[in-house]
Amino acid sequence: MVKHIVCFKLKDNSRESCEKAAEIFKSMEGNVKQLRSLNVGIDFLHSPRSYDIILETTFDDENALNEYQKDPYHCDVVKKYIHSVQETSISVDYKF
Repeated sequence: MVKHIVCFKLKDNSRESCEKAAEIFKSMEGNVKQLRSLNVGIDFLHSPRSYDIILETTFDDENALNEYQKDPYHCDVVKKYIHSVQETSISVDYKF
């Protein structure tokens, strides 16, 4: 199994903006076949080192993660929207 975790800082980190981003991420359930699980969280501390939103996804293997990176729904809907509202992001991918 592979875990893919991405943290995002948004240009506008208002509650409404974070909730809209969270809904876009959650919309991948049922639309991206490679996903085995998906969790989304919105930061509540707002400390200087905090990111605004986290996306945690699980895949069967590295091939499934690579397919996800090219999936039409992920690219045309999710990435397109998130890239327009994000300031920056960081990620980690690991096997478990």
